[in-house]
Amino acid sequence: MLNFNEKIIFKKFLIDNTYFFLFVSLSLTLIVWVIQAVNFLDFVSEDGHSFKIYFYYTLLNLPKIFSRIMPIVFFTSLFYTLIKYEENNELKIFWINGINKVKFINVLVKYTVLFFIIQIILNSFLAPHAQNKARSFIKNSNLDFFPSLIQEKKFIDTVENLTIFIDKKNITSNEFENIFLKDEISGEQSQIIYAKKGKLIDYGNSRSLKLFDGKFININNKKTTIFNFDQTDFDLSKFGTKSITHRKIQELESSTLLNCINNYYFKSDNSSIIYDPNCNIEFISEVKQEVFKRFFKPLYLFLVVSIVCFLLLSFKESYIYKSTRTFVFFASIIVLVISEISVNYSGKSDTNSLLAAFAPFALSLIFYLILINRLTFAEEKN
Repeated sequence: MLNFNEKIIFKKFLIDNTYFFLFVSLSLTLIVWVIQAVNFLDFVSEDGHSFKIYFYYTLLNLPKIFSRIMPIVFFTSLFYTLIKYEENNELKIFWINGINKVKFINVLVKYTVLFFIIQIILNSFLAPHAQNKARSFIKNSNLDFFPSLIQEKKFIDTVENLTIFIDKKNITSNEFENIFLKDEISGEQSQIIYAKKGKLIDYGNSRSLKLFDGKFININNKKTTIFNFDQTDFDLSKFGTKSITHRKIQELESSTLLNCINNYYFKSDNSSIIYDPNCNIEFISEVKQEVFKRFFKPLYLFLVVSIVCFLLLSFKESYIYKSTRTFVFFASIIVLVISEISVNYSGKSDTNSLLAAFAPFALSLIFYLILINRLTFAEEKN
């Protein structure tokens, strides 16, 4: 149990660290989001989506961004706060007032549990749901992006199974001249349409291209049929961009991934699983990687806090203070890099999966025990 003074001291330290964590997290998330948003401008220039679609899509990437940067920000905030407290002699005041270093470390480990839970929630629920929502949002937009997609005197094949050429267009009235459309209906069946004029028409939730004075060329099993028309409607609502495919593994629900693993290891017929096209024996390596990233990679936070707490072994007047800071900084960076590498490593084989899952827990325990032993020995010596 913590006494009254200990509660006040620990509360102050944890609040300071949390404030710094939030400040760096928000700043870095905003910077990364802006950079990604610039890269996503392809949705406007190539896929032709409206700015509203583009904005919502980039906004739904925020949980994924925060999830990716959280480990490095957690390390940075804890490292910075401990260094600041040491430089300001606040840690020395802690020890003078009878704060036990081992108890201080245990409080930080318990504090890390909060970030571990947040990371699990982000990795397992919020980020996949947001990514899936973003893809569905684009898919359900249909050809709301058609007017901005079309460029004069340029063949556009961004739309899946459809090639478009427009000689002239009027942006304000959505009218076009000299139109060429090629609709790839199936492998051996396609339709080519020429029209002198066309106009974009909205019918509630659907959109059509009304064509005037043109001809159809239907190609079916190498047989060609040609006929003219004065006016016809070409339905655009059935088309989507080539970027719209089935869900990626990163977008699947955690329950689906766990069902994939369960069926692969414990059911006799594991050739395919009905939940999702990605949940297939061919992709089991990627599924295992994703499960590791969501549920086991956050364990590296405990290894990071164990290494950062090695700062407590020295004080600023000590001759090993600078070397200890350097060791803690680079060791923590190496751990964070290893945590990223281990994601790919975890899917290569069952042995690798077990080692990758067990490693962060084992290493955290080893570093924690070494740290506690060093501190206990130092206190007994003094």
